[in-house]
Amino acid sequence: MVAIMNEALQLEVGHKVLEVGAGSGWHAATIAEIVAPREAPRSEWGHVYTVEIIENLADTARRNIMKTGYGDRVTIICADGSMGYPEKAPYDRILVTAAAPEIPKPLMEQLKPGGIMVIPIGSVHLFQNLIKVTKSVDGKIEKENLGGVAFVPLTGRYGHKI
Repeated sequence: MVAIMNEALQLEVGHKVLEVGAGSGWHAATIAEIVAPREAPRSEWGHVYTVEIIENLADTARRNIMKTGYGDRVTIICADGSMGYPEKAPYDRILVTAAAPEIPKPLMEQLKPGGIMVIPIGSVHLFQNLIKVTKSVDGKIEKENLGGVAFVPLTGRYGHKI
């Protein structure tokens, strides 16, 4: 699933990426390898901001990211990811690793024109589709269904009420 999501995001060196749902930090590290490869000059590096609502998971992700040497390319924030992270917006790419009932408005607002978001949309009970959202330069939104998936529910203000 990580590879499918990364491919759908069409990641490039220099992209600023928002990940909603840090988990262990592994997915953010795979993105950092693409947007900020060590062999590229630091001035060309992108960055990954990953927001995790569960404090213990955020702490675990932070430890993993630091221990594996990604601390200069990945920032972990403990907050409500359904609200995005407006402090560093807009983002070239946004990925959400938990299923939302619909696309959270703050995430659409924080996606740059020309940007791509990948997000599972659907119910709490595993009836979900992975949606690729492309925002054109003029702000027009295009959605593509990439198929059925099973993710944990997104919580927070724009998540599922569970």
